[in-house]
Amino acid sequence: MCFLYFQELQSKSKVCANVFCGAGRECAVTEKGEPSCLCIESCKPHKRSVCGSNGKTYRNHCELHRDACLTGLKIQVAHDGHCQEKKTEQAAVSPVVCYAADRNELRSRVIQWLQTEVVPDGWFVKGSNFSNILLKYFKSYDNGDSQLDSSELLKFIQHNESVVELQSYADQESNNLLRSLCVDALIELSDENADWKLSFDEFLNCLKPGFNPPEKKCALEDETYEDGAETQVECNRCVCACGNWVCTAMTCTNKMAAVDESADDGTEMTEEEWNLRVAELNKHQQNTSKQHSTHKKEQLTQRLFH
Repeated sequence: MCFLYFQELQSKSKVCANVFCGAGRECAVTEKGEPSCLCIESCKPHKRSVCGSNGKTYRNHCELHRDACLTGLKIQVAHDGHCQEKKTEQAAVSPVVCYAADRNELRSRVIQWLQTEVVPDGWFVKGSNFSNILLKYFKSYDNGDSQLDSSELLKFIQHNESVVELQSYADQESNNLLRSLCVDALIELSDENADWKLSFDEFLNCLKPGFNPPEKKCALEDETYEDGAETQVECNRCVCACGNWVCTAMTCTNKMAAVDESADDGTEMTEEEWNLRVAELNKHQQNTSKQHSTHKKEQLTQRLFH
């Protein structure tokens, strides 16, 4: 038994010799004998308390980085020692956002509704296929410029409100905002020329049943994060949604540890400075060609606060 364990250690040492996994992770050998970076199973018990940027006290640096790995959050060391108690009046809340799952659910419901209106060709009567039905609705809600903007697309979706209603939040106001945000996410999905409007071809591509929306990730400091990941900027919370960081914008009277400690000089941030900070979160996005997309998201988040 000891010999087998020794062989496993030798194998791991050899396979993982040149693999760097980063803080909070360790190299493990898969069943195929390949290296794989996993969250550390357990940290050494030494105690050197540190305060994380999320306001939580950890036993040591290893525990902080392990928690960051397990939760998918960006957590940095704010300072050595225990965190000081924070007043709850400025506790960070999550912004209302349209996650990829919300967008895909709305899209799926619209497609299902439209498919119920498809009529196959008869012996003497021509039916209506999926494209015909979309063209009918496109002409009905187009204001004459041969394009659908977000308000026109929202009116189209509200045509069958009982089918496409989203209920992810407890209050109706947030659910209505969610639907508006998901309409914007649908436009972004197939807006090839980045004008925040859909031509009929783009409209058709967006709702084509065979189209599988790509999964977009958010980038921050040379790392990528899955949809739904969160990070903290002072007293505000930022969420990765459909490939963009979306943040609340509360005024921080009691400074929480900033993600970028060097930017925390003890002075209150102006609105312009805050917009720059949010923009920094998005500057590494893989889809940088749609620069107006980030501006649109920042505008929408302003409706979320207080």
